Amino acid sequence: MSELKWYVLKAISGQENKVKNYIETEIKRLGMDEYVTQVVIPMEKILQMRNGKKVPKERPYYPGYLMVEANLVGEVPHVIKNIPGVISFLSLTKGGDPVPMRKSEVNRMLGRMDELSEFAQEAMIPYTVGENVKVVDGPFNGFNGTIEKIHEDKKKLEVMVLIFGRKTPLELSYMQVEKV
Repeated sequence: MSELKWYVLKAISGQENKVKNYIETEIKRLGMDEYVTQVVIPMEKILQMRNGKKVPKERPYYPGYLMVEANLVGEVPHVIKNIPGVISFLSLTKGGDPVPMRKSEVNRMLGRMDELSEFAQEAMIPYTVGENVKVVDGPFNGFNGTIEKIHEDKKKLEVMVLIFGRKTPLELSYMQVEKV
């Protein structure tokens, strides 16, 4: 049994999420979960200006590329290559064997994702208790509420929202609300 290694997949830019979902669904359907264990799209968090406010947004760090942790035995490379939106594995020669990433590269990319998400969290404006916010993400999108508690460690807010005429506390991340 050869071990799992990380490979880089080229995909149609803008379809990274679709490709990731396709691969995961197909691998599960074929019972190949032990051969393909993770599909990662390295994302970076950026702050975009929208209506004069800085809005955090995620976008692929390397558009058109995904990282796949896989053991490329038997049909596995074939299955992955035939997924809609997949162009090819990264290889040294055109149509050559997929080249695994070096451990240091993998750690750097995965570490970079952690760093980026922490950086984005640090860059967030801390809220204050009693402040009015609007929920901008999740099932309560569009509701307004008041911050009751701030859980700094978890980067979460407890927001009291009026739902069907009743005050309901919601635990939301900083990213899910914006100041009113």
